[in-house]
Amino acid sequence: MNGKSFKMVFFMTMFLVGIAARIEAGSAAEDFYRGKVIRIIVGFSAGGGFDTFARTVARYMGKYVPGNPTVIVENMTGAGSLIAANHIYKVARPDGLTIGAFNGNQILAQLAGGQGIEFDARKMQWIGAPGYNHDLCLLSQKTGIANAEQWLASKTVFKLAGSAPGSTTDDVAKVLKEAIGLPMRLITGYKGTADMRVAVESGEVDGLCGFSWVSVRTTWRKAIETKQVSIMLQSAPKAHPDLPKVPLSISFAKTAEARHLIEAGVHQPSAMTYAYSLPPATPKERVQILRQAFLQTVKDPDFLNDAAKANLEIAPATGEEIDKAIQNLFKTPPPVVAKLKEVLK
Repeated sequence: MNGKSFKMVFFMTMFLVGIAARIEAGSAAEDFYRGKVIRIIVGFSAGGGFDTFARTVARYMGKYVPGNPTVIVENMTGAGSLIAANHIYKVARPDGLTIGAFNGNQILAQLAGGQGIEFDARKMQWIGAPGYNHDLCLLSQKTGIANAEQWLASKTVFKLAGSAPGSTTDDVAKVLKEAIGLPMRLITGYKGTADMRVAVESGEVDGLCGFSWVSVRTTWRKAIETKQVSIMLQSAPKAHPDLPKVPLSISFAKTAEARHLIEAGVHQPSAMTYAYSLPPATPKERVQILRQAFLQTVKDPDFLNDAAKANLEIAPATGEEIDKAIQNLFKTPPPVVAKLKEVLK
C-alpha cells in the first residue's frame, strides 16, 4: 500500500469511527433521557415573565432531546431568585435533568459581593437564553407624572416595588437613583412582577423599574393601553423599536461615572437576565444535548407561534454567548465594581 492509499484508508477509518461514536453517544443519551423528567426551576412566582418564558419553552423542548423526556416547570421563589440560583449550584444533581431559570442580575450581585451568594456563575454551565431584558421604569397614572423629565424634577419620592437585592427590579432602581438622581424609595420583598403589578394597581406602590418590555407587553399590556400605567424610561443601550419616544435612562447621565455605572449595572446584565443554567459538574455531552435542543426549540414554528400569542419577544442567545457575556462582566474595571458594591448593598 503506498502512502497516498494509506492516508485515504486512515482518514476513512477515522471518519467511520467518528460516526460510530456519535451514534453510540446519541443512543446513550436517548437511553438516559427516555422516561425521565427535566425540571426547569423558575426563581419567581407563576404569572411573570420568567415563568411565561419557561413554560413556553417547556412545551416544546422535550421533543428535541433524545428519548423525548417530559419537561416541566417548578417555581422556587425567594430572595429575588437567589434561592433558586443557589439551589442549582449547590443542591441540584448535575445529571442534566435540572435547569435553572433565575434572574441574571444575581450574577451582577456576585460581582458586587452581594450577601447570600453561594454560587459562581463562571463555573456553571449555560444552555442559552430565549430573549434579553429590555428594562423599563413605569409609574401609575395616580402619581400625576406624565414623563421622565417631570419625574426627575419632582420633589416627591415615589415608592417603587422590588423583589430582593440581586433582582432586576431592585438593582435597576438603585443604579438609576445613584446615576441620574431618580427620586424613589424601594419597597422590596415582592415574590415576582405578578405581585408587583397588583401592588401598583392597588396603590400600594407607585411603580417599578427593571421590568422588561417582554414581560410588560405579555402580562401588563391592558394597563399600558388604558394609560393606567405609563412607561417613563427604558434602560437599554438603544430604544426598542416599539418604544421610539420613550427616553433612555443613560441620556440623563451627566458624568462618565454615571454612564459607566448604568452600562455595567444595567446594560451588561440585561443580556443574561433570562439565561438557563445547569449545575457546574453536568457532563459535557448532556450540556451539548440540551444546548442543541434549546436552539431547536426557539426555532420551532409552533413554539414561535405560541410565543407570539403570549407577546414574548424571542431573541435567543447561545450557551456560549451567555458564558462569554459572564466572563466579560467579571472584567469590569475595579473602580466601577467598587461603586456598584456601594450602590447595590
